[in-house]
Amino acid sequence: MTIRLIQPRMGLRPMDTHIKPRMSPPLGLYVIAELLRDEHTVIVENENVEKLSGKDADLVGISVTVDTFPRACEIAASYRARGIPVVAGGIHISCDPESCAPHFDALSIGPAELVWPTIAADAERGQLQKIYRCSRPMTGEDIASPAWDMIDQRRYLYANILFTSYGCPFRCDFCYNSCDAYKGLHIRKPVKQVLREIEAMHRRHVMFIDDNFIGDIGWAREMVEALKPLNLRWNAAVSANIADHPDLLDRMKESGCKSLFIGFESLSADAVAGVHKVQNHTDRYERLVEALHSRGIMINASFVFGLDGETPEIFDRTVDWILSHRIETVTSHILTPYPGTELHRRLHDAGRIIDTDLSHYNTAHVVYTPSGMSAKELYRGYLNVYRRVYSFGGILRRIPKAGEQVLPYLAFNFLYRKFGKVSDLICRLAGYGRVGVWGEKISRYI
Repeated sequence: MTIRLIQPRMGLRPMDTHIKPRMSPPLGLYVIAELLRDEHTVIVENENVEKLSGKDADLVGISVTVDTFPRACEIAASYRARGIPVVAGGIHISCDPESCAPHFDALSIGPAELVWPTIAADAERGQLQKIYRCSRPMTGEDIASPAWDMIDQRRYLYANILFTSYGCPFRCDFCYNSCDAYKGLHIRKPVKQVLREIEAMHRRHVMFIDDNFIGDIGWAREMVEALKPLNLRWNAAVSANIADHPDLLDRMKESGCKSLFIGFESLSADAVAGVHKVQNHTDRYERLVEALHSRGIMINASFVFGLDGETPEIFDRTVDWILSHRIETVTSHILTPYPGTELHRRLHDAGRIIDTDLSHYNTAHVVYTPSGMSAKELYRGYLNVYRRVYSFGGILRRIPKAGEQVLPYLAFNFLYRKFGKVSDLICRLAGYGRVGVWGEKISRYI
């Protein structure tokens, strides 16, 4: 069979440029491609980097996030009208299958590895079922590597991304990991498999895109030890309890860790507790920042605004804290109740969902009624955080004390955030992949 795997076009948030959708390839689709390509002709199309061909196929698979769901339905309808069956998978499908089912011929629930070979076999026999789920619990050995050789690295700023796990041990109410499909799911690739993937990438800078790189502390220690001889520069996302493991932080620094993404979410202890983010303790945030900065590790701090327990003062309070602690990078979000999460169930039952246009569920729109401020105050405050943090004064006040961090810090804050449109033009002219490689090479000498 000829199987087309499609990534629908994503929308841009107010602070985004066209660099955002070209940041990295959709690894989930390349995992499916790896599973099927020995027996089928598999074609991956990413609408973020190319116009969809619309060509016929024997089977179409679409990866769906909540904000791309409306576009995914349009694509599916165009193929189904021609009698071509369409299977939808991805995180939104897994978390809200009942609402999604009418728009597709079949749904793939959960990780792809244990279901897509069966989907393809059933489709080839003309016996496609409506729902596919894992028939048994997955293990780390079941996690497939993406088809690295199929990725056109020239189209992406960063093709050096890698995931080592599925799931997270924590179940924060606003996170997809609180959905029924992901409860109890937290598995790791074998360390040797991760090392093989790093070798296959042929890159000296690796970005680990797991929900939580330290979700399994024992595994993380083993992985970091294995990274030491490779002379890499790497980044990852970790939970706030990393500060409880100073020995691991030492090993991470020694193995080439340069920055960590951490979900601080809020400076309000009540707000954090209200979404059951048990790994966060606001009274330990200073200790966390010191633990990373003292080791020369930069911080990408994520904040979610609009949590119950927050009032309009939270915006200025947060910016002042960011500036005073020299947080190198900040990602800001408006609280978004993704369908299927505990947060969505709670707000829906309380009648607080005011916008059901799922294309707005990208953390840049107010789609519910906040409790401690108006919707306008929430939206304006969210935008103002970005304006203040990435103003000239905000950037200069946050310059790292460690000399080796200054150039990469300035490059990100000015070239990506402050002058992102100019950088996007350069990427368009020179090629996104080429610019990414240049950046990687330059970073070796910083």
